[in-house]
Amino acid sequence: MFDRLVEIGAIDVESSGAAIAALMPDSVTPEQVADVLGVRDFTLSPAIGRDADSVWILKPREVRVGRLRIVPDDGKAEPGAIRLIDAMTFGTGLHPTTALCLEALDEIVQARVPDAVLDVGTGSGVLALAALMLGVPHALAIDVDDEALRVATENARINGLADRLQSMRGGPDAITGSWSLVLANVLAGPLIEMAPALVRRVGRRGNLVISGIPSSVEHDVERAYRRLGMRRVAVKSRSGWSALVMHASW
Repeated sequence: MFDRLVEIGAIDVESSGAAIAALMPDSVTPEQVADVLGVRDFTLSPAIGRDADSVWILKPREVRVGRLRIVPDDGKAEPGAIRLIDAMTFGTGLHPTTALCLEALDEIVQARVPDAVLDVGTGSGVLALAALMLGVPHALAIDVDDEALRVATENARINGLADRLQSMRGGPDAITGSWSLVLANVLAGPLIEMAPALVRRVGRRGNLVISGIPSSVEHDVERAYRRLGMRRVAVKSRSGWSALVMHASW
């Protein structure tokens, strides 16, 4: 049954006892699903996309990246896991760009724990919360979306991290100061546009992790930051996406 649903295009399939649920693309008709299942009595309902409609799954699920575990907020999480409410904001750990950022963050923190982190375009707050879970004392999460800030604040609360996470509306040009680690998982166009403001937020000998970059334009984004004195120290790629780890030359 599972294989036949996949053959006709199922994006996600789950079964529980005699019940089965499948997430199907719009191109698959209800009649096709009925033929595969061999039934005429079934329920059809619209799907809800996660990660700002970039990831389609039947329900939130656990994600493991390095030392990090990200789990749905169902009250059953083991100590040390990051719990996230089910919201439309970006940042569940399922999208390759988030996973790449989390991998880079874990490696940076293992080498040396930053004194603070700036998370630009925080979405769900997952990157800032991951940094705090890994031992970074404080994080500032900024976003231009009020709903994202609400969700990030709630996620900080349910993880017992509200006293270490500050949130603020705006982009990197709306704040002052510098951080030893800056994270920005947005899109290639905005990354190039905000490069001068973003680089000003990187402290002396600080690190910058930027993601949300299609691999086809990776070099264009890197060039914008190299011109401003950033040096690439690593690149991570997955499923057509790239994340750049850069180091301040000052």
